[in-house]
Amino acid sequence: MKNVLIIGSTGQIGSELTMKLRRMLPEGTIVAGYIPGAEPKGELLESGPSAVVDVTNGAQIAETVEKYKIDTIYNLAALLSAVAERKPLMAWNIQMNGLINILEIAREKGCAVFTPSSIGSFGPETPHQNTPQDTIQRPRSMYGVTKVATELLSDYYHNKYGVDTRSVRFPGLISHITLPGGGTTDYAVEIFYAAVKGEEFVCPIAAGTYMDMMYMPDALQAAVDIMQADPTRLVHRNSFNIAAMSFEPETLRAAIAKRIPSFRMRYEVDPVRQAIADSWPDKMDDSCARAEWGWKPTFGLDEMVDDMILNLRKKLL
Repeated sequence: MKNVLIIGSTGQIGSELTMKLRRMLPEGTIVAGYIPGAEPKGELLESGPSAVVDVTNGAQIAETVEKYKIDTIYNLAALLSAVAERKPLMAWNIQMNGLINILEIAREKGCAVFTPSSIGSFGPETPHQNTPQDTIQRPRSMYGVTKVATELLSDYYHNKYGVDTRSVRFPGLISHITLPGGGTTDYAVEIFYAAVKGEEFVCPIAAGTYMDMMYMPDALQAAVDIMQADPTRLVHRNSFNIAAMSFEPETLRAAIAKRIPSFRMRYEVDPVRQAIADSWPDKMDDSCARAEWGWKPTFGLDEMVDDMILNLRKKLL
């Protein structure tokens, strides 16, 4: 991995992953791919090259891959779960037609490809506790359907054409840098903004709803480590369960209130997001990722809460 194209570079994951890779690979070329209206700004724009790369435009992808001699593509273009339910055809176009474009170009040009999957790839029939690496995947959201199809299609291109496809199933991601963009787990970011600003938080997810979560530094490290892993050790490829912490809204509220005693929260449950959350695992078994490429998170709940509050106070106050 030397010359990397990140498609979706201005999103929640992409903006931070682009900067991480530029720091890690100073001799390489890390291209920030974006769509008009979501241009890179500030350090993301100034620290390296950028290019208009719409995932549904194969010609743009191919041109950028050729121009910068790209060897690895991080495909982060997607509509997140709640948004995808409102715009299912757009979600399919971006997530599936876009993926085919990338995989075809990767096949022709010899690129490795990372396209993340998600806890959304599971459904109501999936075991919710210690969800196995290999288990039933029958999601009932368009987001989940596209993630299962992504896993299968990525494996197909590896098995049939030898394309080096790899991915992880991300849980809900929490970051103090970039706001999320319409996912079911977004409450776990928004709650911190309300707490630090001294506002009451209105939670759209019901008490008692456990979901896997992860702090962004661990998610970024996983995205890097899986692509650098020894391929001879990989039994699986698309996609690995990875886990760090599992909590429900009351647990997170209590952890924040220990640091900000005045914090208050009430519930107004969003039925669309709640239905999606109820179909997802409470906690995934990530033993395959640990065994096959050494996955190990750094942040637990307390470390994450401390760091979020510290950094958001610097940012907002």
